[in-house]
Order: sequence, then C-alpha cells, then structure tokens
Amino acid sequence: MDDRYSFDGIESRWREYWEKAGLFEVEADPSRPKYYLMEMFPYPSGKIHMGHVRNYTIGDVVARYKTMRGFNVLHPMGWDAFGMPAENAAIANNTHPAKWTYDNIATMRGQLKRLGFSYDWRREIATCRPEYYRWEQWLFLKLLEKGAAYRKEADVNWCGTCATVLANEQVEAGLCWRCGKEVVPKKLEQWFLRITDYAEDLLQYLDKMPGWPEKVLTMQRNWIGKSHGTRIVFKVEGKDAEIPVFTTRPDTLCGATFMVLAPEHPMVKELSQGMGNEEAVNAFVARVTREEKKTRTAEDREKEGVFLGSWCLNPVNGRRMPVYTANFALMDYGTGAVMSVPAHDQRDFEFAQKYGLPMVVVIQPPGETLDPATMEKAFTDDGVLVNSGPFDGMGNREAMAAITEHLAAKGLGGATVQYRLRDWGISRQRYWGAPIPVIHCASCGIVPVPQKDLPVVLPEDAALLPGGQSPLPVLESWVNVSCPKCGAQARRETDTMDTFVESSWYFERYCSPRCGTAMFDKGEVAYWMPVDQYIGGVEHAILHLLYSRYYTRVLRDEGLLEFKEPFTNLLTQGMVCKEILSCPTHGNLFPEEAEGKGESRTCRKCGAPVEAGPVRKMSKSKKNVVDPNDLLDKYGADTVRLFCLFAAPPEMDLEWSDQGVEGAARFLSRVWRMAVRHLSEVEGVRAWTGAPEGMSGPVRALYRKCHQTIRKVGHDIEDRFRFNTAISAVMKLVNAVYAMEKHGFPEERDKEVLRAVIEATVVLLSPIVPHFCEEIWERLGHAPSILQVPWPEYREDALAADEILVVAQVNGKLRGKFMAPADAGEKELRALALADENVRKFMEGKTPRKVVVVPGKLVNVVV
Repeated sequence: MDDRYSFDGIESRWREYWEKAGLFEVEADPSRPKYYLMEMFPYPSGKIHMGHVRNYTIGDVVARYKTMRGFNVLHPMGWDAFGMPAENAAIANNTHPAKWTYDNIATMRGQLKRLGFSYDWRREIATCRPEYYRWEQWLFLKLLEKGAAYRKEADVNWCGTCATVLANEQVEAGLCWRCGKEVVPKKLEQWFLRITDYAEDLLQYLDKMPGWPEKVLTMQRNWIGKSHGTRIVFKVEGKDAEIPVFTTRPDTLCGATFMVLAPEHPMVKELSQGMGNEEAVNAFVARVTREEKKTRTAEDREKEGVFLGSWCLNPVNGRRMPVYTANFALMDYGTGAVMSVPAHDQRDFEFAQKYGLPMVVVIQPPGETLDPATMEKAFTDDGVLVNSGPFDGMGNREAMAAITEHLAAKGLGGATVQYRLRDWGISRQRYWGAPIPVIHCASCGIVPVPQKDLPVVLPEDAALLPGGQSPLPVLESWVNVSCPKCGAQARRETDTMDTFVESSWYFERYCSPRCGTAMFDKGEVAYWMPVDQYIGGVEHAILHLLYSRYYTRVLRDEGLLEFKEPFTNLLTQGMVCKEILSCPTHGNLFPEEAEGKGESRTCRKCGAPVEAGPVRKMSKSKKNVVDPNDLLDKYGADTVRLFCLFAAPPEMDLEWSDQGVEGAARFLSRVWRMAVRHLSEVEGVRAWTGAPEGMSGPVRALYRKCHQTIRKVGHDIEDRFRFNTAISAVMKLVNAVYAMEKHGFPEERDKEVLRAVIEATVVLLSPIVPHFCEEIWERLGHAPSILQVPWPEYREDALAADEILVVAQVNGKLRGKFMAPADAGEKELRALALADENVRKFMEGKTPRKVVVVPGKLVNVVV
C-alpha cells in the first residue's frame, strides 16, 4: 500500500464498482423503514457549479448515513429541463433549446457521477420529456373541468427581454428573476390555477411543520398574507360603478376624505376617461408601475399622486371624496383601493398635506382634543369616536364591530377575510415549455384536448424566431388543428406552462418514473412519500415550495394521494461565496486571471495590482467562481466533498478558501498514512468491540476516545446536520492515534483496539469521503462495500473515564494539573488541589480564603 494517497484510479474504480453492483438501486420494501431524501433538481442550463456540489454533497452524506443505519433510502436525481433558464442559455449560445438541454444533461450527469453521489439513476427524469409532462397536461384538464383552472385578461408582469409573463414571485426589485431586466405591466389573456382556494389550508398547516426552518414558514405566512377586516363599498358619483375597499380600520370610516387607487387598478382608466386629466394620469401610471414596490411603499418615500377627476361617496355620512391614483397604493394588497383617512394614517396624512386635502378627526385620545389644523402627524392609537354620527362616544375597538355590522345591514359591506395570495398565473409566451392542452375554436370557444390525444407534444425541431420569440403561433403544422367538438378549423393554445408546474410534483414521479398509465403508481407513492428530507436554497421558499404544497393538495383532492404536505423536513443550505477580484483596467477577474497571493496579486493581462473586493455569492457575472471540474482534476472528488462539509455548517454561507481545500487534502493524506503505517500491525487481528478491560491506561484512553467520537459523529449527523463538527471529532481521533505511536501497541489487546479505532475512523468518514474509505476498507481485508456496513454503535461502559485531568489555579491563574478519580466529589478535589506541589508553591504559605471547585474540570484556590 503506497504511503502517499493518490485519488487517480481509486475514485473511478469505486464508482465503476458501485454502478455494476447496483448499490444505490432501491425498491419499495414494506418490511423495512423507508427514508426518502432528495435535493432540489437543477436546471440543465450549463455545467454544475459549486453551489450544486455543496447542496448535493450534503444530501449524499445523509443518504449514505441513513443507509448504514438500516433504512431503505430513496435518493433520486433528475432535471428541471423546461423554462426560461434553459431557453435563455440556449439563445445566448446560439443553440436550439432541445439540443442545449439534452447535451447539458449528459454533461451534468457525468459531473454528478464523478462526485460519487449515491443516486438511483434508473429513476432519472427530465421534465421536458413528453412521458413526463403529459401527466401535468392530464391534471390541467381535470382542473379545467372543475373550474380550478381558468383563463381571463389580467394585468401581468411582462419581461420584454424574456418575452414572457412572470408571476409576482418572479419579479425581484422590479426586475426579471432570470435575466435581471426591467419588468413592465401588460394586459394579456392568461391561464390561472386557483391556488387561492387553498389559502387557508396552506396557512394553517404551516403550524404543523416543525421540520421546516422558521424563516421559511414566516416567508410563506407573509406571502399568503391573511388579514381580518371589513369590506366597504363606495359608490362612484354620477356613474353606475362601485369601489370596493378592504380595511382593518372600519372605526375610521367617517374620517375618510379621499380615495386612492393603485396605479395598476383597472378602474383608474375608467374613472379618468374624459375627465380632462387623462394624459397626466397615464404618464403617472406608466412611470410608477415601473418602480419597485418596496420603493413605492417605503416610509421615507415621498407620497405622490394624480386626481382622476371622479368622486365617490362615503357610505356612512355621504361625504364626496375625490378619487386619486397614488404611488403608495398597491394592487397586491386588499382590493387595490384605499379609503384614505389622513387624521389617522401617516401615509394619508402626508398625501393630504401635499395636495391640500381635508382632514377630519374621528378618534380623540382620552383627555385630549385633536385639532386637524395643528396636528403634526396622524393619530393612530386607540381612543373615543367623534364626528361619526351614531357611533360617537364609542371606544374605537367597539366601533369596529358596530360600523361593520351597520355596513352589512345596509348591504354596503361587512366582515371579511383577505389574503395577499393571488391565483397562480401559469401562462408563458415562450417556446420551451409544456403546451397547455386546449384548442381555440371560433364556434365552440375554448375546447379541452381529448385525453386520448395526450400528450400535446412540443415540436422539438421548431426553430426559434429572431429575439427568442416562440415559433408556436406561426408553426402552421402544429398550431392548426380540427376542433374536437365541431370539426372546424381551430388553433392550439400557444402559451406554455410555467416551469414551476413541472417542479411541483416531480418528487412523486420519482417514486415510479416509468409508470405509463398514470401520473405515478399510487402504491409506490404510498410507500415512499412524503419526502423525509428535502434540501435546497432558501430562494425557493415562496415559488417552488408553496406551489409544491398547493399541487400536493390538488392531487389529494383528485384521490391520488393521502397526505397534504410533500416535505416533512426541509434544510435550506447557505450559498458558496468568494471574494471578487478586480483590475483597474480589465474590471472583474476570474481567479486564474490573477497571479500571486494576498495583497501582492497582479493581473495576468496587464500586470496591474489586483484589488480584492467584497465576498459575495459565486456568480459568473462577478467572475468570482471556481470550476468544479478543475478541482476534481487537481484534488479528486473526496477532497472537494470534505471541504464543502468542513468549511461551514450547511445552513450558513460557505466562504471559499483555496487553503481550506489544501487542508482537506492534507487530512485525507494523514488518515491514509495512519492506515498504511499500521496495516501490517493489525493484519489478521480482530477489532475489539467489548468492554474496556485488560487495557493499559493510554490504550483505554484511546478506546474511550473512539467511542466518544462514534457518539458525537452520529449525534452531529442525525440530529443537527453538523458535518463540520463531526469531521472535527474524527480529526481529533486521528490525532489521538498519532499521539499513541510513542507508546506503541505491543500487546494483542492493544492491536485489537488499534484496529477498532482505524475501522471506526474509516466507517465514520465513509458517508463524507466514500471512495477514499472504500479503498482503505478493502485493504483492511474487508469485502466491499463499506456502505453495507452497519453504522457503529458506541458502548456506554467505554465512555467512562477511570481518571480525569483537573486544572489547578491559584487566584485564577493556571498553576498546575493533576489526575483525579472520575467520580471524585468536591471535597476530594479540594483536598487533592491543596495537596498539589505546584499549588502549594504559589500559595506561598497563605491560608486559602476560598476554594472554587468545578467538578470534573478545575479547582481555583483564592488566597
């Protein structure tokens, strides 16, 4: 066995063995406990990056550990292959999306296999395959039949660069989540799924998901956005129209002096048309709707608006209220209309002051009298109603219910519950997606594609139009069909489905990926689902995770599932970050474009000094990336896996460090040398698994350390996913073996303990660095595979220490150490400390004023 560890040959040999042995292939087995673990599948839009490597390494360690614990582990992988990520990348590389996608799948599959991940590749799926998306087309038709899928004209978020509609969740700071370009409002006929039918259930079950991070639960609660309040109807003066409002402050209704509509509100155009101010209104709407919503509603943002020229009537006191559109009103909240009460709402107060609008106080604080003419800010606390007709004298909390009941009795409103959540718009005006299975007939209207004609196959040979436009509307051979009802000439729907539809049920498909008669085999899903551990980025907290929860409920209502929640436990891993390097002349640099180290680095292009900027998430645009292929070529898969796990806890960001990777390589070499050095010594020796008897002190201490390590590693992986501290514990065990070498292992029992320690080290590391450990395990004389070895159990009797080392202090300063019985009490430790030669020396003959004893750790003598 070579003294130096070289991954060349070793890693490829073991990957070949695993594949031939079908080691990761599993089937449902009711006699065994199951464990379903998966990581969020990737977009095949290029090569894998270090974020993928970290994410999938975390999952692989847990999958291997659970397998060794005796679980029947399902660990699948596939490809989120449709949608803008793949299509945009293909366009940028002047390639057809189908070719780009399939080529990348082949490349990325090879990369993932090279990293040694324990996937059951027989279950691989690609969402762009007709045998996959035919079933979401089938479910869409089921929803259409029930009215749970519908089409309507809607204001949508339009990304001109991507030439498609975006869901609200896909707009970040007013920009497209994929291309980063400006998103603008646009009216289009769109297909929607009624996710709002499940709003309350989606919200309530968040309290029944202890395995999810609280931050994700909070994000979903906020997005669903349940509010209890009052619906109030304001009639528009001179028109047969009404403005419905949702408010949580009906007690202030009599103080409403003007109405504000969100710029996106459909009534803005109606109420400004022909009123003499259309041009100013249209210009204002066009400008404001391009702004980020967070910016529009910020407290320090100047409130601005435009009068529409129309008036509405207060339903309680009949006051004429001018109707404005303003930047601080959002269509996403309530009805998009705000009854403005400037005396009791700060935003309204600032707006009224700017535009000279009246203020009426309707809530007076106890013992005070507010005067609108002298108020410097809105009064928003509790008080007593005034200027409110029959409600005068009521406490405002009491008045909330009274005014709500009054409105209900008059047919002008009533109590209601409002959700921020809106129905899911799934239409995308893109080519690379699953076709929506409906046909448009001039006579029959919207006609579902007959189930016997599913799937509606996307023509993968269609060429994209200039600018990446979808060819489907002009692809005569595909778009022109006969109406299934009347037989007349008709046209297919040319919108495709949002890619989040595909990712909302793929975890069920993994359970029976080749099922050709249904979305999935119900028996297989009943065994494997729900997913026990899901791993992915927190950026999917709203989009993917919320849609998946909704889709699971839809499938349950169709009788296909018996559960509501798809993921029992969720881990959101941190990002992989690296410093940004920049040159004054050439801007940001890739790491390989700089030479030298630290502050002496220079640009390879021009020799100028390189400035190290902030540490940010790895990004091709910032050039602060590391190519996994380069690392695999230089260090091998196991070193890369070890670094990703040791550098930071999984939920924290990982800061890239070349020195850290080198350190991981050195540790593996150290373990290798330890095994090589003692291989002949333990050959033919049986590993000791019994009680710690018949051992010398140092050997017993090593045996104790071994079992302490077994306990800690198991606890850190099982309960906390603290792989970094688990690795650290194994490092300390390896150090203990090296420290024992001066003592040697002359006795037979010593050798048995040594073998036990080496084997435990290898088994504990095997989920983390599997190729490396398979090799050592075989050279120790065992048959492969180490994955089939049961996870080691620690012995309680081996953990007990005969003696412990106790620190001795005098006046808080270290003055000595002494050995004491492990079960020594305070009295005995006090006596041993006072008798210690070094302690007595530093006491200088003085009488102790106090002796502080920390059992099992230290004694501090105060003189």
